[in-house]
This record gives sequence, C-alpha cells and structure tokens, in this order.
Amino acid sequence: MIDDLYSAHILRLAANLPHAGRLPAPDGTGERVAKLCGSKAIVDVALDDQDRISAFAQDIKACALGQAAAGVLGESVIGATLVEIQAARDATLAMLKTGGDGPTGRFEGLRALKQVADYPARHASTLVAIEATLEAVHAALARKALDTRTSLAGAA
Repeated sequence: MIDDLYSAHILRLAANLPHAGRLPAPDGTGERVAKLCGSKAIVDVALDDQDRISAFAQDIKACALGQAAAGVLGESVIGATLVEIQAARDATLAMLKTGGDGPTGRFEGLRALKQVADYPARHASTLVAIEATLEAVHAALARKALDTRTSLAGAA
C-alpha cells in the first residue's frame, strides 16, 4: 500500500523542484516545519503592485511527499494571489482530512497527492511548502503596509 503512495508520478514531482534556492532580497519569508517528521520549507516571495507573487524561491528539506507538493506549488505560484494560495491550502487540507476533491485552477496539480489522505502522519509534510508560502505572503503584505505607513508619515 505504501508503494502506491510513492508512485512514479509522485517521485517525478518530487524530483522537479522549480524555483529552488533563496531570493536575494525578498519582500517576505516564511518558514514551516512539520513537527512529526521534520520536513522543512523556507519560502521567499516578492510581490508586484497588485500583491501577486512576482518572484518565488523555496528551500525544501522534506520527504518525497513534501517535495512533490513543493514541486506542484513551484510550477504554478508565479502570479498567484494570497486568496488563491489560501484556497489551494484549504482545498488540499479538505482533500487530506475530509475526502474533498482538492484544489482547482492553477494549483489543481496538488490533487496528485490525494492518496496521502490515508496516511495522517504525512499530512503536515504535504502542506509544509504551501503553509510557508502563505506565511511569506503575509510577511510581504505586512512589510508593504508598514512601508506605506512610514512613507505617509514622512510626507506629513
């Protein structure tokens, strides 16, 4: 049964990690660790003037499932908004926990991890990259808001 979980498709996704590394000057950084297995993701983002991800980098130290999810994320994240990423995370969580269908749209590739639902100990590692991405976007938005307030205060 566990061999089905680590299918050739999952292993191909895990081997393809788009945007590996770190950004030299990110707008925001997020870091998440799956406590049960130690899978870790550090994600850097830059946002454009419409708060969409314009640059993305990820440093992933995870099992094949975490790497596969990060691979799907990396393929689709440029141009994504906070709302799209939250929806993908929520749909992935529902897929893993309650039998949901999984994400649609740009992050539909995460559906390849549907079989992980049968392995609760692997849920956190599957979500580690997307959670780190959400944290990075929140940090970038907070920094942007602070910069705006600082600019406005300096102009007054």
